[in-house]
Order: sequence, then C-alpha cells, then structure tokens
Amino acid sequence: MNGVQQEKIQRHYDDVADRYDHHYDRSHGRCYHTHLSRHIMEVLPKTGLLLDIGCGTGLFVERYMMECGTAVGIDISRGMIRQARRRCKESELVIGTGEAIPFSDASFDAIASLLAFSYMRDPQGMLNEAFRVLKPGGTIAICTLGKKLLTCGVPAIYQIGERMRVNHVVVRDFGEHYYDEADMSTMFSAAGFTGIQTKWCSFAHIDLIDPLFNLARKMEPFVERRLPQLAYNICVNGTKPE
Repeated sequence: MNGVQQEKIQRHYDDVADRYDHHYDRSHGRCYHTHLSRHIMEVLPKTGLLLDIGCGTGLFVERYMMECGTAVGIDISRGMIRQARRRCKESELVIGTGEAIPFSDASFDAIASLLAFSYMRDPQGMLNEAFRVLKPGGTIAICTLGKKLLTCGVPAIYQIGERMRVNHVVVRDFGEHYYDEADMSTMFSAAGFTGIQTKWCSFAHIDLIDPLFNLARKMEPFVERRLPQLAYNICVNGTKPE
C-alpha cells in the first residue's frame, strides 16, 4: 500500500468518524465487534498496559480498560482519535501509524489490533515495530480479514461500491491485502515472535440481513470449531521471548 492509499484511508476515516459507531457499536455491528474482541481478549494478559494499533473510535481500548488494565490507542485518522478521546477520556490516544510507533522500546505488556492489519502499507514493518515496543514476555494479538475463497472477491466489491458511491463506512478501495495462516506465521516469526497461534473466527457477517444474521450467529460456534474454512477473519497471537 503506497502513501497515496494511506492518505486516502486517513481522509475516509476522518470523514466517517462521526458515524463509525453507528456501524460497529449498534445492533449487528456490536455483536460482530464484541465477538472479535472476545477472541482477542482470550489471549491477552489480564493486567498491564495495552497498545491498540488502529484503535478507531476506541471500542477495544474501552473494553480492555473495563476488563483488564490500562490501554493506549494509535490511529492514522485524526477524526477517529477525536471520537476515541470522547469515549476513553483517561486513555492516551495518539495520531500515528503502526509502521512507526511513537513510543520507546519495551513500553507495553500487550499489543492488539482489530480489523486494521490489512490496511498496513508495510505489514512486516508494523510487526517489527510491535516487537520493539513490546516488553519481553509480552503478547501480541491481531484479528483481520483473512485470505479465503469467501473473501477473495471483497476488494472487487469495494471497488464497485466506491464507483457507485455507496454510503458505507468501509466500502472503499484502499488496496488492502489479506493473509492466510502461512503468511501470518511467516511474518510473525520474521519479527521475532514465538509461540505463534492462528485460528479462524466469524461466520455471522455484520452486513447480513435478519434473519440470516441471527441464524449465522447460532451456527457460528460450530463453524469456528468444526468448519473454520467457512469463517473469514483470522486471529493470530504470539509472544516476545523473555
């Protein structure tokens, strides 16, 4: 992803910041985001300082602070950070990118990133930076749209949606990339992480209409356990060696 695309992402999320939570913090969106958050929370430490890369409006920062410890958020969108500061008044929330994290070495006990990794211009650089700012023994956990048969057409759908000027908070052509288990494991290992685990989650897509969404939610636990090839988000976690 080049600098032009990154500027496009920043402008878009600045524009939709005021209505982003209507998509991810209501109805289907809240169920979907909560489901992803649960998968990430399961592997994170229950205390300590977390960095959320691509924090958006602070939904995951808020959840981590409620259930575990303290959290810092970083996002390239000034508008999203503005909304996050309203939600998480006690958190440090900064404008920046995952490829150049503005914090010192070994600053955080944990790092998380939800639905932002596919936008990274330099995904390996982001993981290298995460390794740098993570304390020895710390955990990183990422959830992002994975490379599957079910997702291979998503970029084309976004391109068409953008040309048709579909008014949707995520339907834009950003040139994002999706990754499978081998891709993610290779990049995590190259950054220095160990104990790498991958799993697939999500069957109830946020944009499904009722009653299909409710049916998919009921089937979701079975799909994730027995038919992971039908799930479309990949969750990856690893540890920085002591």
